[in-house]
Amino acid sequence: MEIDFASIVAKNQSMVFSLALRFLRNREIAEELAQDVFLQCYRQIDKIEDAGHACSWLRRAICHRSIDELRKRRFRPAIGLDDIPEPAAVGGMPDLMMRDRLRGLVSDLPEKARMVVVLRYQEDLSPTEIGEMLEMPVSTVKSHLHRSLALLRGRLEKRGRARVANGGDIPATEVCL
Repeated sequence: MEIDFASIVAKNQSMVFSLALRFLRNREIAEELAQDVFLQCYRQIDKIEDAGHACSWLRRAICHRSIDELRKRRFRPAIGLDDIPEPAAVGGMPDLMMRDRLRGLVSDLPEKARMVVVLRYQEDLSPTEIGEMLEMPVSTVKSHLHRSLALLRGRLEKRGRARVANGGDIPATEVCL
């Protein structure tokens, strides 16, 4: 069966770019990595079995490439904009301050834990799927999720208490993930 590369790109380009952008928080690098991953996919198109396999392959490739890129950037830091606006979600009025706080806290997580959180809550993958993709045991994925969420909750509560003590915006008891 012949796989149509154009349809693979059309169906998966937003997912590939979005994963890289949320993980790296740099639009230019995310675009570059997404292009590289699609080029790599094109070169290996004969190994792709079907559309589902292509999606899984692309997701795995962009995750690993994003982690590698972040590690490289530690040794060659780039000066750029960290707060890139993202398209607004459909629905009611979001709490923009909470969203920005959460993004900042998630970006402070270690690479593997951050990728696990992004895959779980952005891509809505199960721990089993994440484990397969990142080649780690499901128990490790669950451990990353548990520790990351506990850490994020603790940091949000700590910031909430500091704001209340300073006459700020929200009490720590109203902060939740």
